[in-house]
Amino acid sequence: MGTVGRKLQLKPKYMVVVDWIKRELQEDRLRSGSKLPSIRELSMQLQCSKNTVLKAYDYLQLEHIIYAKPQSGFYIVNDYVTSVAHSDVIDFLAAGPMKNLIPYKDFQHCLNTAIDTFQEELFQYGDPQGLYSLRMEIAKRLQNLQVFTNPEQLVIVSGSQQALHLLTLMNFPNGKCNIVIEQPTYFGMVDVIEISGVQAFGVELKMDGIDLHKLEQLFKEQQIKFFYVIPRFHNPLGHEYTNEEKKKIIALANKYDVYIVEDDFLGELDQNTKADPFFSFDTENRVIYIQSYSKTFLPGLRIASMILPKAFIVPFLKYKQSADFTSPILSQGALAIYLKSGMYARHLQRVKNIYAEKMMVLTKTCAAYLPPEVTYTKPTNGYYLALYCPQHISAKKIAKLLEIENVIVDAADRMFLPDYKNDALIRLCISQVTERQIKEGVQKIAHVFNKLLVR
Repeated sequence: MGTVGRKLQLKPKYMVVVDWIKRELQEDRLRSGSKLPSIRELSMQLQCSKNTVLKAYDYLQLEHIIYAKPQSGFYIVNDYVTSVAHSDVIDFLAAGPMKNLIPYKDFQHCLNTAIDTFQEELFQYGDPQGLYSLRMEIAKRLQNLQVFTNPEQLVIVSGSQQALHLLTLMNFPNGKCNIVIEQPTYFGMVDVIEISGVQAFGVELKMDGIDLHKLEQLFKEQQIKFFYVIPRFHNPLGHEYTNEEKKKIIALANKYDVYIVEDDFLGELDQNTKADPFFSFDTENRVIYIQSYSKTFLPGLRIASMILPKAFIVPFLKYKQSADFTSPILSQGALAIYLKSGMYARHLQRVKNIYAEKMMVLTKTCAAYLPPEVTYTKPTNGYYLALYCPQHISAKKIAKLLEIENVIVDAADRMFLPDYKNDALIRLCISQVTERQIKEGVQKIAHVFNKLLVR
């Protein structure tokens, strides 16, 4: 297992073995009730020490994934089932973290500790800006993303969706009222715009970049309050802005008095250490930076953070208190403990590697099987890759035909403003599929396209 050997330097050796065993379960090469190789056999197979394997087996016993049978060896727990691996449905639609990647037991420990640690705060209304200890831990972690701030400028919100909703509603210091969004973009932002009745303008985004000329024209002529942008691993395209593009957009924002709302929801998955967020290039307090834990950790936690210019904090908190007095204190306290303990950093390294590998499998499989008439984006990590249908083929029709084949995809028309809606984009999400399912699913997608292309 050469890849295991290469990864031993990136994380504790025993966790590489743990990840390998879990991957074997996901890919159906190990099954419930089956016997694991002996400690000696696995140490030889993975080219690591017996002590490393023993430590991995101890860890997996604590997670109730394996158990030891005296005088016999180690076995997979009989009722251990990875639902994704055994499902007949290949789900490229769902966008939450895989259940077996969620560290339930570690976080349960942090919840129990939070109950003891934050007894007084739990039974009172908390600081509407968020638990100070959590803001401190987030400020420390954000430095890894080249985001330098302090707890006083951080606000905790009940998920990034709340942040987007409140920012859309509130008045900005530039006195403007309209919004620019990428096309396509995150459907939650499209919904916010529709419900709020705010005037929104689109600017086309492709994998080779955004239309900067159109963006400048909109900034100049349309009273733009803010530009909503997803800087990396875009939903639905998987697109990433270059540092040069970010600098140019910041310069336009400064020139035309426009704010930037940067939704860096998958930023922590970025393995490119030279890729910086818009926030790091901001010298005039124009960027509002949003970061979430829904995709990298726990969607049900409903905790996100945002960095606001000082002039925004008081008015924003007034809007937030009209929605809820404070985000859940227990969740905030448990997350603060989880971050401080180093558990999150270890968890993040694991999921970062897994998603990068799955995305690489997806792009390679698309290259191997999709007909040349079907173009696709080529992300390096994240959750999403998009397919562009040939001109005469409907994305909705493709989705319906694939559903018959037990493959679920997203015909992404909900990710466009009305003036930009089209039936040509399919979003594939890798979060709920195994590598085996990716290969099988793309082959089925290619088969459906090929049938329609010959008609």
